[in-house]
Amino acid sequence: MRFLTAGESHGKCLTTIIEGVPAGLFITVDHINSELARRQSGYGRGGRMKIEKDTVEISSGVRGGYTLGSPIALTIINKDWENWKTIMSPTTSADLKSRFVSRPRPGHADLFGAIKYGHQDMRNVLERSSARETAARVAVGSIAKRILSMLDVDIFSHVIRIGQQEVKRELSFEEIKKNAPNSPVFCADSKTESEMLKEIEQCKLKGDTLGGIFEVIALNLPIGLGSYVHWDRKLDGRLAQSVMSIQAIKAVEIGMGKDSGELPGSKVHDEIMYDSQKGFYQKTNRAGGLIGGITTGAPLRVRATMKPIPTLMQPLSSVDFISKVNSPAATERSDVCAVPAASVVGEAAVAWVLAQAFLEMFGCDQMQDICKRVQEYRTYVRQI
Repeated sequence: MRFLTAGESHGKCLTTIIEGVPAGLFITVDHINSELARRQSGYGRGGRMKIEKDTVEISSGVRGGYTLGSPIALTIINKDWENWKTIMSPTTSADLKSRFVSRPRPGHADLFGAIKYGHQDMRNVLERSSARETAARVAVGSIAKRILSMLDVDIFSHVIRIGQQEVKRELSFEEIKKNAPNSPVFCADSKTESEMLKEIEQCKLKGDTLGGIFEVIALNLPIGLGSYVHWDRKLDGRLAQSVMSIQAIKAVEIGMGKDSGELPGSKVHDEIMYDSQKGFYQKTNRAGGLIGGITTGAPLRVRATMKPIPTLMQPLSSVDFISKVNSPAATERSDVCAVPAASVVGEAAVAWVLAQAFLEMFGCDQMQDICKRVQEYRTYVRQI
């Protein structure tokens, strides 16, 4: 199962083609649109969210609500296209002078992409490197989440830090699932939420931006997804690559993450237990549901750190690419904080890798056969 996305931030649309989705998976545009709406929400988003209300069009691979087993094509129209169609036109009549960008933004791909691809106008870089592309990935991830749902896997996320404000107490899965979706910053702890909101407001007044940390959790994964036999089949490595590829993500942790390097083994490794009803299990889950590149059956916990968005309303110093004169960096319409939105993209990234792993282990052309195989395997694991 694989996918490709295409499209620019201010282009006509975002397009994705997904190959390898089994037949018989029930999908509607409402399923996808609800995930797209989540990505556009969250306190700290910018003016573009008032313009764009993303909706998807399914143009192939689905009939009567069910996947056919053939490639699925999805399109998300950019409603802001009307304001950019002469500037971003693919034809020779495109206006290449308006909105010309030659002052790279520190922290963005502008300068290095322009050098790599030989562009003078950095708009040719920023339009594709923009996080706008993640709308397509969320659409793809919504289909992966449908696959996981049919396999009785529950996946969700929450924000645990924005700027200097961090959740200090252990939250139950029930708390996270109940509170995070109703929080303007997707934080399940109300006290921390209020402090996060204050920090975002203070940062906005300064023309600055904020990053943070979010966590994606997947429940009811079976033992054995992934593999230890080759480096590129290890599930932790694949998850890290998928999440790290999200724009502005600078670190990915699983389980205890970096804290495991600060403690002795007795405080890091999970003791193994056995129960006649549920079989082998671990007393704790410090590993975060993955050991040796394989799922352990415990909840998967993946955390990601997002840097502050590079576009600042009070721009940092830069150098004009053409004149080489010191100048303030260019500004584009931007968010103050997009960590809540990034958590939704993180869910999509994790869901995609997990769905791939299921199909690799239990692969069939029809969802009903995959569901049957997974259930038989779960029974086998319990009976060992």
